[in-house]
Amino acid sequence: MGQGNEESITDASGIPEPSWRLAARPAPRAPLTREAIVEAALRVLDAEGMEGLSMRRVGEELGAGAASLYWHVRNKDELFQLIYERVTQEVALPEPDPARWMEQLNELALQMRAVLNRHRDVGRLSFGRIPGGPTLALYTEWLFTLLKPVGIPDRVIGYLGDLFGLYVGAYAFEESLGVSSPTGEDLPPEQILEMFRGYVLSLPEDRFPHTRAAADLLFSGSPDERYAFGVDLMLRGLETYAKESSFGPGVDRKDT
Repeated sequence: MGQGNEESITDASGIPEPSWRLAARPAPRAPLTREAIVEAALRVLDAEGMEGLSMRRVGEELGAGAASLYWHVRNKDELFQLIYERVTQEVALPEPDPARWMEQLNELALQMRAVLNRHRDVGRLSFGRIPGGPTLALYTEWLFTLLKPVGIPDRVIGYLGDLFGLYVGAYAFEESLGVSSPTGEDLPPEQILEMFRGYVLSLPEDRFPHTRAAADLLFSGSPDERYAFGVDLMLRGLETYAKESSFGPGVDRKDT
């Protein structure tokens, strides 16, 4: 036999192992990482909510013991923080365009709400938490790059991120709760609102003329319309801080 044949005979690559040997050797588990833990925790949160999320449950999702997770995540509170930051990263920040600053902030607010509503209980999770690390850095730099050329003061820009985050998180959390019935019964939202409207209309007209006249307005508007109103109200207030610049004080917008 030639040298070439001898080399091919001794080359073990590509030759399958016996089936019994494969069965006795399960594939090794991929090593845990902080990113893998956060992704697994987000899956558990989406499926079971905050009440179902625990280090033990995340460990089960990963096929690992809870103790293994503590090498990468300090505790459940830190895990909540990491989940919140992971979710906020789903928002796609556009290239800052000061000439369209109001439009871009409105788009950001719409994106933020959509992202929080995409994941169960993340609106609730946002309370008392500030996005840290890369998320904080990217959002802050984006806001300053967008708004400083318009003449908005640094203090206002610095406070804006907190205000926006609080509004979006609170709105998304309330949306997740649905409309609570004053009787404690499980009633459709339309019936609940009609109950409140009926009460307003029952008020003495001589004492509550304006309230009675506004009965339809008080309980009208979809969640989208009411959310847009809140965002527009903030943008109008923000516009009062803007100074005349090469970009102008603001942009035209439709009434909501």
